[in-house]
Amino acid sequence: MNQELNIKDFGNWIIDLKSRIHEAQRKVAFSINSQLIELYWDIGKSVAEKQEKANWGSNFIERVATELKHEFPQIKGFSRRNLYAMSQWYKFYSQKYQFVPQPVAQIPWSHNRLIISKVKNIDEAEFYCLKTIENGWDRDTLEIQITKKLFEKAGKAIHNFGNTLPASQSKLVEQTLKDPYNFDFLGLEDDALEKAIEDELAKHITEFLLELGKGFAFLGRQFKIEISENDYFIDMLFYHVELRCYVVIELKSGKFKPEFAGKLNFYLSAIDSQLRKTNDNPSIGILLCKSKDRIEVEYALRDINKPMGISEYRLTDAIPENFKTKLPSIEEIESELENKIEKNRR
Repeated sequence: MNQELNIKDFGNWIIDLKSRIHEAQRKVAFSINSQLIELYWDIGKSVAEKQEKANWGSNFIERVATELKHEFPQIKGFSRRNLYAMSQWYKFYSQKYQFVPQPVAQIPWSHNRLIISKVKNIDEAEFYCLKTIENGWDRDTLEIQITKKLFEKAGKAIHNFGNTLPASQSKLVEQTLKDPYNFDFLGLEDDALEKAIEDELAKHITEFLLELGKGFAFLGRQFKIEISENDYFIDMLFYHVELRCYVVIELKSGKFKPEFAGKLNFYLSAIDSQLRKTNDNPSIGILLCKSKDRIEVEYALRDINKPMGISEYRLTDAIPENFKTKLPSIEEIESELENKIEKNRR
């Protein structure tokens, strides 16, 4: 008995020890990255000031790069291109800050370079820095979120969270929702029906979870609930691990109608009664529709007692009609490729 108890104690102890070592590694990595970013801030500031005040010619940065690489051959990052990026990066944030902002110092330099190359507004740049830290995004994921304009969509859904949730939770839930959601990864046309959209979302669940954001766990589609001997089927059911609540998602292929909110309210009541545990927060609903009228939505949500948000979705990225006529057809592209292949053979 004692031997078994000792083995169990050892197992718990070693797990705790490993956890502490991993945490120490993360702190060391974070410290090194912060120091590197602060160094780049100082270099960027110095280079930017000399560019502005000293008359050292157009090859000034190239000369600096040569000197630094000769003095520190073991350190990468002193190329002409990188030094120029440091200067531009410093100029960007120094419009608002005297020292490097904390969120900026917490993300890798490659992420910082990407952000300032694609974002022109400091508040938006800080938003992506914070989201990178919060979600642990790699560079590719960060680029996807910038391309999909997450900053413009986050917290834009019409909702009733302020009236149906505690203030502390309402803001968190509001920031979780987007408007619109981008489903172009499904490869469907704009006139796709609800079932087809739902089928493809289930098939592309990884991309769907990425579009929804951090914290969503997929529990099932056409999730059956029984009420008074009748069966009802929820389009998609999730659990949000950070908000600690169930999330009901309903899809509508047309324009929002007030009765959609009533049905979603009904589903939320059922989930709260049948699935919600003591430690769970109130379930929330997300209604995704092709289009909506803001005033109609606000009226429909006014007296709804369950928390829900209404967002639109996009199946394809819209191309202006006057631009479509300038795009080559598939036949023209294939013909051009065949001509090039034929020329290469000659």
